[in-house]
Amino acid sequence: MKSEESVISKEVSPTIYAVLFALSFSHLLNDTIQSLIPSIYPLVKDSFRLSFSQIGLITLVFQLSSSLLQPVVGVLTDRRPYPYALPLGMGFSLIGLILLAFAPSFAWLLVSVAMVGVGSSVFHPEASRMAYVASGGRRGFAQSLFQVGGNAGSAIGPLLAAALIAPFGQFNVAWFSIAALVAIIILYRIGKWYKPKSIRNYILRKNKVEVVIQQTLPRRTVVLSIAVLLILIFSKYFYFASLTSYYTFYLIDKFGVSVQESQVYLFIFLFAVAAGTMIGGPLGDRIGRKYVIWLSILGASPFTLALPYASLLWTVVLSFVIGVIIASAFSAILVYAQELLPGNVGMVSGLFFGFAFGMGGIGSAVLGQIADTKGIDYVYHICAFLPLIGITAAFLPDLNKRHVQK
Repeated sequence: MKSEESVISKEVSPTIYAVLFALSFSHLLNDTIQSLIPSIYPLVKDSFRLSFSQIGLITLVFQLSSSLLQPVVGVLTDRRPYPYALPLGMGFSLIGLILLAFAPSFAWLLVSVAMVGVGSSVFHPEASRMAYVASGGRRGFAQSLFQVGGNAGSAIGPLLAAALIAPFGQFNVAWFSIAALVAIIILYRIGKWYKPKSIRNYILRKNKVEVVIQQTLPRRTVVLSIAVLLILIFSKYFYFASLTSYYTFYLIDKFGVSVQESQVYLFIFLFAVAAGTMIGGPLGDRIGRKYVIWLSILGASPFTLALPYASLLWTVVLSFVIGVIIASAFSAILVYAQELLPGNVGMVSGLFFGFAFGMGGIGSAVLGQIADTKGIDYVYHICAFLPLIGITAAFLPDLNKRHVQK
Protein backbone atom coordinates (compact mmCIF):
# COMPACT_ATOMS: atom_id res chain seq x y z
CA MET A 1 0.00 0.00 0.00
CA LYS A 2 2.89 2.35 0.67
CA SER A 3 4.07 2.13 -2.89
CA GLU A 4 0.55 2.95 -4.15
CA GLU A 5 0.23 5.91 -1.81
CA SER A 6 3.58 7.22 -2.91
CA VAL A 7 2.44 6.98 -6.51
CA ILE A 8 -0.70 8.96 -5.68
CA SER A 9 1.25 11.68 -3.90
CA LYS A 10 3.47 12.06 -6.96
CA GLU A 11 0.52 12.12 -9.34
CA VAL A 12 -1.52 14.71 -7.48
CA SER A 13 -0.60 18.25 -8.51
CA PRO A 14 -0.78 21.19 -6.09
CA THR A 15 -4.12 22.84 -5.51
CA ILE A 16 -4.44 25.60 -8.12
CA TYR A 17 -6.27 28.26 -6.13
CA ALA A 18 -6.35 30.86 -8.92
CA VAL A 19 -8.32 28.50 -11.14
CA LEU A 20 -10.63 27.42 -8.31
CA PHE A 21 -11.45 31.02 -7.38
CA ALA A 22 -11.98 31.94 -11.04
CA LEU A 23 -14.33 28.98 -11.45
CA SER A 24 -16.15 29.90 -8.25
CA PHE A 25 -16.58 33.51 -9.41
CA SER A 26 -17.80 32.32 -12.82
CA HIS A 27 -20.26 30.07 -10.99
CA LEU A 28 -21.42 33.13 -9.03
CA LEU A 29 -22.10 35.01 -12.26
CA ASN A 30 -23.79 32.00 -13.87
CA ASP A 31 -26.10 31.35 -10.94
CA THR A 32 -26.84 35.05 -10.45
CA ILE A 33 -28.24 34.93 -13.97
CA GLN A 34 -30.17 31.74 -13.24
CA SER A 35 -31.59 33.09 -9.98
CA LEU A 36 -33.24 35.96 -11.83
CA ILE A 37 -35.80 33.52 -13.18
CA PRO A 38 -37.52 32.62 -9.87
CA SER A 39 -36.83 36.13 -8.54
CA ILE A 40 -39.05 37.77 -11.14
CA TYR A 41 -41.92 35.28 -10.71
CA PRO A 42 -44.08 37.74 -8.73
CA LEU A 43 -43.52 40.36 -11.45
CA VAL A 44 -44.33 38.14 -14.45
CA LYS A 45 -47.20 36.48 -12.58
CA ASP A 46 -48.95 39.84 -12.41
CA SER A 47 -47.92 41.22 -15.82
CA PHE A 48 -48.77 38.03 -17.74
CA ARG A 49 -51.59 36.97 -15.37
CA LEU A 50 -50.07 33.54 -14.73
CA SER A 51 -51.33 30.78 -12.45
CA PHE A 52 -49.11 28.86 -10.04
CA SER A 53 -49.18 25.98 -12.52
CA GLN A 54 -47.73 28.23 -15.22
CA ILE A 55 -45.07 29.44 -12.80
CA GLY A 56 -44.23 25.79 -12.16
CA LEU A 57 -44.07 25.20 -15.92
CA ILE A 58 -41.52 28.00 -16.34
CA THR A 59 -39.35 26.35 -13.71
CA LEU A 60 -39.87 22.93 -15.28
CA VAL A 61 -38.76 24.15 -18.73
CA PHE A 62 -35.74 25.89 -17.23
CA GLN A 63 -34.70 22.96 -15.07
CA LEU A 64 -35.20 20.34 -17.77
CA SER A 65 -33.24 22.35 -20.35
CA SER A 66 -30.47 22.77 -17.79
CA SER A 67 -30.48 19.10 -16.78
CA LEU A 68 -31.12 16.79 -19.73
CA LEU A 69 -27.97 17.80 -21.62
CA GLN A 70 -25.63 17.67 -18.63
CA PRO A 71 -24.91 13.90 -18.65
CA VAL A 72 -24.35 14.09 -22.43
CA VAL A 73 -21.88 16.95 -22.00
CA GLY A 74 -20.17 15.00 -19.21
CA VAL A 75 -19.75 11.83 -21.29
CA LEU A 76 -18.42 13.79 -24.28
CA THR A 77 -15.86 15.65 -22.19
CA ASP A 78 -14.77 12.41 -20.47
CA ARG A 79 -13.72 11.21 -23.92
CA ARG A 80 -12.22 14.47 -25.17
CA PRO A 81 -11.77 17.80 -23.37
CA TYR A 82 -13.37 20.90 -24.88
CA PRO A 83 -11.67 23.79 -23.07
CA TYR A 84 -13.71 26.53 -24.77
CA ALA A 85 -17.11 24.89 -24.23
CA LEU A 86 -17.68 27.08 -21.17
CA PRO A 87 -17.62 30.50 -22.87
CA LEU A 88 -19.75 29.03 -25.66
CA GLY A 89 -22.32 27.81 -23.13
CA MET A 90 -22.36 31.21 -21.44
CA GLY A 91 -23.21 32.68 -24.83
CA PHE A 92 -26.51 30.77 -24.73
CA SER A 93 -27.22 32.31 -21.32
CA LEU A 94 -26.52 35.76 -22.74
CA ILE A 95 -29.02 35.23 -25.54
CA GLY A 96 -31.57 33.90 -23.04
CA LEU A 97 -31.21 37.00 -20.86
CA ILE A 98 -31.84 39.34 -23.76
CA LEU A 99 -34.89 37.35 -24.80
CA LEU A 100 -36.15 37.34 -21.20
CA ALA A 101 -35.88 41.12 -20.98
CA PHE A 102 -38.02 41.64 -24.08
CA ALA A 103 -40.32 38.58 -23.89
CA PRO A 104 -43.78 39.73 -25.07
CA SER A 105 -45.69 36.58 -24.10
CA PHE A 106 -45.68 33.49 -21.91
CA ALA A 107 -44.36 31.38 -24.82
CA TRP A 108 -41.34 33.67 -25.22
CA LEU A 109 -40.72 33.45 -21.48
CA LEU A 110 -40.41 29.69 -21.89
CA VAL A 111 -38.01 30.07 -24.84
CA SER A 112 -35.82 32.53 -22.94
CA VAL A 113 -35.52 30.41 -19.80
CA ALA A 114 -34.76 27.36 -21.98
CA MET A 115 -31.79 29.22 -23.51
CA VAL A 116 -30.46 30.13 -20.06
CA GLY A 117 -30.93 26.47 -19.09
CA VAL A 118 -28.89 25.24 -22.06
CA GLY A 119 -26.03 27.52 -21.00
CA SER A 120 -26.23 26.06 -17.52
CA SER A 121 -26.20 22.49 -18.86
CA VAL A 122 -22.85 23.15 -20.51
CA PHE A 123 -21.37 25.08 -17.59
CA HIS A 124 -21.87 22.78 -14.62
CA PRO A 125 -20.35 19.41 -15.63
CA GLU A 126 -17.35 20.93 -17.39
CA ALA A 127 -16.63 23.53 -14.72
CA SER A 128 -16.97 20.82 -12.06
CA ARG A 129 -14.39 18.75 -13.93
CA MET A 130 -12.02 21.71 -13.99
CA ALA A 131 -12.46 22.10 -10.23
CA TYR A 132 -11.63 18.38 -9.84
CA VAL A 133 -8.46 18.82 -11.91
CA ALA A 134 -7.38 21.93 -9.99
CA SER A 135 -8.15 20.41 -6.57
CA GLY A 136 -4.75 18.88 -5.93
CA GLY A 137 -6.50 16.00 -4.18
CA ARG A 138 -8.62 18.28 -1.94
CA ARG A 139 -11.75 17.33 -3.82
CA GLY A 140 -14.32 18.16 -1.17
CA PHE A 141 -12.80 21.59 -0.62
CA ALA A 142 -12.59 22.25 -4.38
CA GLN A 143 -16.21 21.26 -5.00
CA SER A 144 -17.40 23.30 -2.03
CA LEU A 145 -15.50 26.37 -3.19
CA PHE A 146 -16.92 25.91 -6.68
CA GLN A 147 -20.44 25.36 -5.33
CA VAL A 148 -20.34 28.27 -2.90
CA GLY A 149 -19.80 30.64 -5.80
CA GLY A 150 -23.02 29.37 -7.33
CA ASN A 151 -24.87 29.60 -4.04
CA ALA A 152 -23.62 33.14 -3.50
CA GLY A 153 -24.88 34.03 -6.97
CA SER A 154 -28.24 32.47 -6.17
CA ALA A 155 -28.40 34.59 -3.02
CA ILE A 156 -27.34 37.84 -4.70
CA GLY A 157 -29.73 37.44 -7.62
CA PRO A 158 -32.95 38.03 -5.66
CA LEU A 159 -31.49 41.15 -4.02
CA LEU A 160 -30.46 42.55 -7.38
CA ALA A 161 -33.87 41.63 -8.78
CA ALA A 162 -35.55 43.42 -5.88
CA ALA A 163 -33.40 46.52 -6.43
CA LEU A 164 -33.25 46.69 -10.23
CA ILE A 165 -36.12 44.70 -11.70
CA ALA A 166 -39.10 44.71 -9.30
CA PRO A 167 -39.36 48.55 -9.12
CA PHE A 168 -38.59 49.25 -12.80
CA GLY A 169 -39.89 46.29 -14.77
CA GLN A 170 -38.90 43.27 -16.80
CA PHE A 171 -36.78 45.25 -19.31
CA ASN A 172 -34.06 45.77 -16.68
CA VAL A 173 -33.16 42.08 -16.89
CA ALA A 174 -31.06 43.18 -19.89
CA TRP A 175 -28.54 44.84 -17.53
CA PHE A 176 -27.52 41.40 -16.31
CA SER A 177 -26.08 40.64 -19.75
CA ILE A 178 -22.99 42.45 -18.41
CA ALA A 179 -22.52 39.56 -15.95
CA ALA A 180 -22.71 37.08 -18.82
CA LEU A 181 -20.11 39.02 -20.83
CA VAL A 182 -17.72 39.16 -17.85
CA ALA A 183 -18.18 35.39 -17.33
CA ILE A 184 -17.40 34.72 -21.00
CA ILE A 185 -14.09 36.61 -20.69
CA ILE A 186 -13.09 34.75 -17.49
CA LEU A 187 -14.08 31.35 -18.88
CA TYR A 188 -12.12 31.99 -22.06
CA ARG A 189 -9.00 32.66 -19.99
CA ILE A 190 -9.61 29.50 -17.95
CA GLY A 191 -9.96 27.62 -21.24
CA LYS A 192 -6.40 28.64 -22.14
CA TRP A 193 -5.21 26.93 -18.97
CA TYR A 194 -7.38 23.91 -19.59
CA LYS A 195 -5.47 22.67 -22.64
CA PRO A 196 -6.80 19.44 -24.22
CA LYS A 197 -3.48 17.57 -24.37
CA SER A 198 -2.41 18.26 -20.78
CA ILE A 199 -5.87 17.48 -19.39
CA ARG A 200 -6.16 14.28 -21.43
CA ASN A 201 -2.80 13.13 -20.08
CA TYR A 202 -3.92 14.04 -16.56
CA ILE A 203 -7.13 12.00 -16.87
CA LEU A 204 -5.27 8.97 -18.24
CA ARG A 205 -2.68 9.22 -15.48
CA LYS A 206 -5.29 9.58 -12.72
CA ASN A 207 -7.35 6.70 -14.09
CA LYS A 208 -4.33 4.43 -14.13
CA VAL A 209 -3.70 5.05 -10.43
CA GLU A 210 -7.17 5.60 -8.97
CA VAL A 211 -9.10 2.85 -10.74
CA VAL A 212 -6.72 0.28 -9.29
CA ILE A 213 -6.98 1.65 -5.76
CA GLN A 214 -10.59 2.82 -5.49
CA GLN A 215 -12.62 0.62 -7.86
CA THR A 216 -12.65 -2.33 -5.46
CA LEU A 217 -16.33 -2.38 -4.50
CA PRO A 218 -18.59 -5.00 -6.14
CA ARG A 219 -20.57 -3.70 -9.09
CA ARG A 220 -23.83 -4.36 -7.25
CA THR A 221 -22.68 -2.21 -4.32
CA VAL A 222 -21.68 0.63 -6.65
CA VAL A 223 -25.06 0.53 -8.43
CA LEU A 224 -26.94 0.46 -5.11
CA SER A 225 -24.87 3.35 -3.77
CA ILE A 226 -25.51 5.48 -6.86
CA ALA A 227 -29.25 4.71 -6.55
CA VAL A 228 -29.23 5.80 -2.88
CA LEU A 229 -27.39 9.01 -3.75
CA LEU A 230 -29.97 9.81 -6.44
CA ILE A 231 -32.80 9.18 -3.95
CA LEU A 232 -31.13 11.63 -1.57
CA ILE A 233 -30.80 14.18 -4.40
CA PHE A 234 -34.53 13.72 -5.03
CA SER A 235 -35.43 14.49 -1.41
CA LYS A 236 -33.05 17.46 -1.21
CA TYR A 237 -34.08 19.17 -4.42
CA PHE A 238 -37.79 18.47 -4.14
CA TYR A 239 -37.70 20.15 -0.75
CA PHE A 240 -35.52 23.00 -2.03
CA ALA A 241 -38.02 23.57 -4.87
CA SER A 242 -40.62 24.50 -2.27
CA LEU A 243 -38.34 27.28 -1.00
CA THR A 244 -36.59 28.55 -4.13
CA SER A 245 -39.81 28.75 -6.19
CA TYR A 246 -42.57 29.41 -3.65
CA TYR A 247 -41.01 30.79 -0.46
CA THR A 248 -41.79 34.40 -1.43
CA PHE A 249 -45.42 33.50 -2.21
CA TYR A 250 -45.66 31.61 1.09
CA LEU A 251 -44.41 34.59 3.10
CA ILE A 252 -46.66 37.02 1.23
CA ASP A 253 -49.73 34.79 1.62
CA LYS A 254 -49.23 33.72 5.25
CA PHE A 255 -47.64 36.79 6.82
CA GLY A 256 -48.66 39.61 4.46
CA VAL A 257 -45.11 40.83 3.74
CA SER A 258 -44.37 42.93 0.64
CA VAL A 259 -42.70 41.52 -2.47
CA GLN A 260 -39.43 43.33 -1.69
CA GLU A 261 -39.48 42.11 1.94
CA SER A 262 -40.05 38.55 0.72
CA GLN A 263 -36.99 38.87 -1.56
CA VAL A 264 -34.87 39.87 1.44
CA TYR A 265 -36.07 36.79 3.35
CA LEU A 266 -35.31 34.66 0.30
CA PHE A 267 -31.81 36.14 0.29
CA ILE A 268 -31.35 35.10 3.95
CA PHE A 269 -32.29 31.53 3.06
CA LEU A 270 -30.01 31.49 0.01
CA PHE A 271 -27.13 32.94 2.04
CA ALA A 272 -27.59 30.03 4.44
CA VAL A 273 -27.42 27.65 1.49
CA ALA A 274 -24.08 29.20 0.45
CA ALA A 275 -22.72 28.85 4.00
CA GLY A 276 -23.81 25.22 4.23
CA THR A 277 -22.22 24.40 0.89
CA MET A 278 -18.86 25.75 2.01
CA ILE A 279 -19.03 23.68 5.19
CA GLY A 280 -19.98 20.34 3.64
CA GLY A 281 -17.05 19.65 1.32
CA PRO A 282 -14.12 20.26 3.71
CA LEU A 283 -16.02 18.49 6.49
CA GLY A 284 -16.42 15.47 4.22
CA ASP A 285 -12.66 15.53 3.49
CA ARG A 286 -12.06 15.39 7.22
CA ILE A 287 -14.66 13.08 8.81
CA GLY A 288 -15.90 11.11 5.82
CA ARG A 289 -18.49 11.98 3.18
CA LYS A 290 -21.00 9.32 4.23
CA TYR A 291 -21.53 10.95 7.62
CA VAL A 292 -21.92 14.41 6.12
CA ILE A 293 -24.47 13.07 3.63
CA TRP A 294 -26.45 11.30 6.35
CA LEU A 295 -26.55 14.21 8.78
CA SER A 296 -27.19 16.89 6.17
CA ILE A 297 -30.39 15.29 4.86
CA LEU A 298 -31.87 13.49 7.87
CA GLY A 299 -30.59 16.14 10.29
CA ALA A 300 -32.80 18.80 8.72
CA SER A 301 -36.05 16.91 9.38
CA PRO A 302 -36.83 18.32 12.88
CA PHE A 303 -36.61 21.84 11.46
CA THR A 304 -38.62 21.16 8.29
CA LEU A 305 -41.35 19.54 10.37
CA ALA A 306 -41.56 22.64 12.61
CA LEU A 307 -41.50 25.21 9.78
CA PRO A 308 -45.22 25.15 8.78
CA TYR A 309 -46.26 26.01 12.35
CA ALA A 310 -43.77 28.84 12.97
CA SER A 311 -44.28 32.61 13.23
CA LEU A 312 -42.62 34.92 10.70
CA LEU A 313 -39.49 35.35 12.86
CA TRP A 314 -39.14 31.62 13.48
CA THR A 315 -39.90 30.85 9.83
CA VAL A 316 -36.89 32.96 8.85
CA VAL A 317 -34.72 31.34 11.54
CA LEU A 318 -35.80 27.80 10.67
CA SER A 319 -35.36 28.36 6.94
CA PHE A 320 -31.81 29.60 7.64
CA VAL A 321 -30.98 26.48 9.68
CA ILE A 322 -32.57 24.21 7.05
CA GLY A 323 -30.56 25.92 4.31
CA VAL A 324 -27.24 25.43 6.14
CA ILE A 325 -27.89 21.77 6.98
CA ILE A 326 -29.31 20.49 3.70
CA ALA A 327 -26.92 22.49 1.48
CA SER A 328 -23.92 20.79 3.06
CA ALA A 329 -24.89 17.56 1.29
CA PHE A 330 -24.34 18.20 -2.40
CA SER A 331 -20.55 18.58 -2.50
CA ALA A 332 -20.19 15.47 -0.35
CA ILE A 333 -22.64 13.53 -2.56
CA LEU A 334 -20.90 14.58 -5.77
CA VAL A 335 -17.36 13.76 -4.63
CA TYR A 336 -18.57 10.48 -3.07
CA ALA A 337 -20.06 9.51 -6.46
CA GLN A 338 -16.85 10.52 -8.26
CA GLU A 339 -14.90 8.23 -5.93
CA LEU A 340 -17.33 5.39 -6.62
CA LEU A 341 -16.75 5.80 -10.37
CA PRO A 342 -13.18 7.11 -10.79
CA GLY A 343 -12.26 8.09 -14.31
CA ASN A 344 -15.81 9.23 -15.09
CA VAL A 345 -15.73 12.68 -13.53
CA GLY A 346 -17.62 14.40 -16.33
CA MET A 347 -20.31 11.75 -16.58
CA VAL A 348 -20.85 11.68 -12.80
CA SER A 349 -20.90 15.49 -12.58
CA GLY A 350 -23.34 15.75 -15.47
CA LEU A 351 -25.57 13.01 -14.09
CA PHE A 352 -25.82 14.49 -10.60
CA PHE A 353 -26.09 18.14 -11.62
CA GLY A 354 -28.61 17.18 -14.29
CA PHE A 355 -30.65 14.99 -11.95
CA ALA A 356 -30.58 17.69 -9.27
CA PHE A 357 -31.83 20.36 -11.68
CA GLY A 358 -34.40 17.96 -13.13
CA MET A 359 -35.78 17.10 -9.70
CA GLY A 360 -35.92 20.80 -8.88
CA GLY A 361 -37.91 21.46 -12.04
CA ILE A 362 -40.29 18.53 -11.62
CA GLY A 363 -40.69 19.38 -7.95
CA SER A 364 -41.56 22.96 -8.78
CA ALA A 365 -44.15 21.89 -11.35
CA VAL A 366 -45.74 19.34 -9.00
CA LEU A 367 -45.75 21.72 -6.06
CA GLY A 368 -47.25 24.44 -8.24
CA GLN A 369 -50.17 22.14 -9.04
CA ILE A 370 -50.60 21.38 -5.34
CA ALA A 371 -50.46 25.08 -4.46
CA ASP A 372 -53.19 25.83 -7.02
CA THR A 373 -55.51 23.11 -5.70
CA LYS A 374 -54.70 22.90 -1.98
CA GLY A 375 -53.09 26.24 -1.18
CA ILE A 376 -49.49 27.35 -0.75
CA ASP A 377 -49.48 26.55 2.99
CA TYR A 378 -50.28 22.89 2.26
CA VAL A 379 -47.10 22.59 0.18
CA TYR A 380 -44.93 23.11 3.25
CA HIS A 381 -46.87 20.62 5.34
CA ILE A 382 -46.26 17.76 2.90
CA CYS A 383 -42.69 18.73 1.99
CA ALA A 384 -41.73 18.73 5.66
CA PHE A 385 -41.42 14.93 5.56
CA LEU A 386 -39.00 14.72 2.61
CA PRO A 387 -35.75 14.98 4.63
CA LEU A 388 -36.74 11.79 6.50
CA ILE A 389 -35.66 9.98 3.32
CA GLY A 390 -32.12 10.72 4.52
CA ILE A 391 -32.28 7.50 6.55
CA THR A 392 -31.40 5.64 3.33
CA ALA A 393 -27.82 6.96 3.62
CA ALA A 394 -27.27 4.12 6.07
CA PHE A 395 -26.92 1.82 3.02
CA LEU A 396 -23.87 3.68 1.70
CA PRO A 397 -20.47 1.98 2.23
CA ASP A 398 -17.86 3.94 4.15
CA LEU A 399 -15.21 4.60 1.49
CA ASN A 400 -12.81 6.23 3.96
CA LYS A 401 -12.93 3.16 6.19
CA ARG A 402 -12.19 0.84 3.28
CA HIS A 403 -9.15 2.88 2.29
CA VAL A 404 -7.81 2.80 5.85
CA GLN A 405 -8.24 -0.99 6.02
CA LYS A 406 -6.10 -1.40 2.92
